[in-house]
Amino acid sequence: MKLIDTHTHLYSEQFDTDRDEMILRAINAGVDRFYLPSIDSSYYPKMVELKNKYPQKMFLMIGLHPCDVKPDTYEKELFFVKEKLSEESFAAIGEIGLDLYWDTSTLEIQLYAFKKQIQWAKQYKLPIVIHVREAFEETLNILRQEKSPDLYGILHCFTGTLEQAKEFIQLGFYLGIGGVVTFKNGKIDKFLKEIPLQHIVLETDSPYLAPVPYRGKRNESAYIQSVADKLSDIYEVIPEEIGRITSENALKVFKL
Repeated sequence: MKLIDTHTHLYSEQFDTDRDEMILRAINAGVDRFYLPSIDSSYYPKMVELKNKYPQKMFLMIGLHPCDVKPDTYEKELFFVKEKLSEESFAAIGEIGLDLYWDTSTLEIQLYAFKKQIQWAKQYKLPIVIHVREAFEETLNILRQEKSPDLYGILHCFTGTLEQAKEFIQLGFYLGIGGVVTFKNGKIDKFLKEIPLQHIVLETDSPYLAPVPYRGKRNESAYIQSVADKLSDIYEVIPEEIGRITSENALKVFKL
């Protein structure tokens, strides 16, 4: 079974002691491609190092994570993103978006950074990978305003409602489904079958949000198999079919 992890932070410090072994476990579990979202400029050298080491497996995004949109650094960080976009090729702009769970005081500059990066995505005809927490309506409002044939991508770690899912899809987005779908209180498993598989991609968000039966432990890309197995139960098709359709979707969104 071929699988694509559309969202994994393989450069995280949590993998510093066994990164190559962890990547090998994922490859042996059927993961064919790994898409690495950006957080801020400090992680970029480690991302490039991974890309150089596994050139056929690793695909980089560039962007400023909403939790790292800080009053004293966001302008410098956005300049870094803009500069890199003009110099190199990326799979997507991400992860970008809005997060009102940790800090609501930065909403104004989060909105500014989100819109600015959306505009660059349109300019470079790249997908965006959206992080949203406690800000679904605010995110939808921006996407409604920016709606365009050139605006598309993935709603990473989707945890919203069925109605929100349908609107994101209508706006040109796939739903990134990871470990949350296996949680007893994850909620999305209750309605996911109403969303056609053609609108879903798989992800882990490693090292975060490990699926059952690994919940509470460090997540890794090999555990995407547990997500595929859960979707196999929900959609009542074999896991190989989940892998095939979600991988085709991922290649469509990343234009490969």
